[in-house]
Amino acid sequence: MRVLDAFAIELPSWGFANTGTRFGKFIQAGAATTTAEKLADAGEVHRVTGCCPSVAVHVLWDFPNGAAAVDTVKADAARNGVAIGAINPNVFQDQCYKHGSLGNPDPEVRRAALSHILDSIEIQRRTGSRDLSLWFADGTNFPGSGSVRARKNWFREGLAAVHAALSGDQRMLVEYKPFEPAFYATDIADWGMSYILSKSVGSRAKVLVDTGHHYQAQNIEQIVAWLLDEDMLGGFHFNDRRYADDDLTLGSIDPYQVFRIFHEICYFTWEKGQAPDIAYMVDQSHNLKNKIEEMIQTALTAQELFLKAALVDHPALAEHQKKTNLIDAEECLKRAFFADVQPVLVEWRKSHGLPADPMAAFRESGYLSRVEKERAERNRQSVASYA
Repeated sequence: MRVLDAFAIELPSWGFANTGTRFGKFIQAGAATTTAEKLADAGEVHRVTGCCPSVAVHVLWDFPNGAAAVDTVKADAARNGVAIGAINPNVFQDQCYKHGSLGNPDPEVRRAALSHILDSIEIQRRTGSRDLSLWFADGTNFPGSGSVRARKNWFREGLAAVHAALSGDQRMLVEYKPFEPAFYATDIADWGMSYILSKSVGSRAKVLVDTGHHYQAQNIEQIVAWLLDEDMLGGFHFNDRRYADDDLTLGSIDPYQVFRIFHEICYFTWEKGQAPDIAYMVDQSHNLKNKIEEMIQTALTAQELFLKAALVDHPALAEHQKKTNLIDAEECLKRAFFADVQPVLVEWRKSHGLPADPMAAFRESGYLSRVEKERAERNRQSVASYA
């Protein structure tokens, strides 16, 4: 059960608010309408699961007036039993970023993007957050419309300036995405590009793996193993996918893949005698499922699959691999994956004063019906403003 004590899952503030796709969004009566409400919902998830002690925030969405709101947000988080986690700058939403941010041909836009990221580092410092989570929508949609090499070098220059501004235990996590919204050439399109940029700017830069940001059939656990071996894996954005970046609930499509990713981390920990320093964060699209319940479902699934991965007989697996005992090696994984770990999870929850069934405890609490009544009118008004 000790592995569960060290396994914390960070929730995204935006996952509690009404979000959608480019086609529109579906409004939920109980969706959070303010940062304070997002933190209250996150606190409720942590109250019943005991494994979600921090909340990632988005600067423009949670700090629209910049660092001026830091003290209020920190107080709201503490009041709800959670801490502020990763800081996410926004260099993709404003009109000036139509042709990119740090990779934009216009030096004024590059300076504006860098300025916003540096302001986000100040928020990071004042909230006590360790991680600056960087995702860029930069890229081109048509052949010949931009210099691939020039954009690469602008990114290297910008990220080096970001790295130079970090202090203390602060880190920067560089995310990658193969496509969308750039469909011809995304500037940071895969783990290798993120690795090269991160490695070149300094030791505080690591790669962030979003489990949805891969093509079909891509071996994500192999990427994880390589990054672990290079000491370049900084964190995850967890979700699941059927096609590419679907942002579905963790483990809803391929729980065995999530297990295999966790297995590489547990196997690495066994070999090295020390767990790697990884931020486990959630980034999902909660448009149809109830937002709070899907967060609870995600946290419970992550705990279950991580615990299963920790059950793999690593000494036996290493011996089978050494002797190329293919069937026996595979069975080491399958036995752990199909093991019933629910009794262990229930025992862990009881030992920490948590409900044995977190989902049932949440539903019985009356929290959802209460916030739906409190927020329904504001959410109805948001339908009209969105239209």
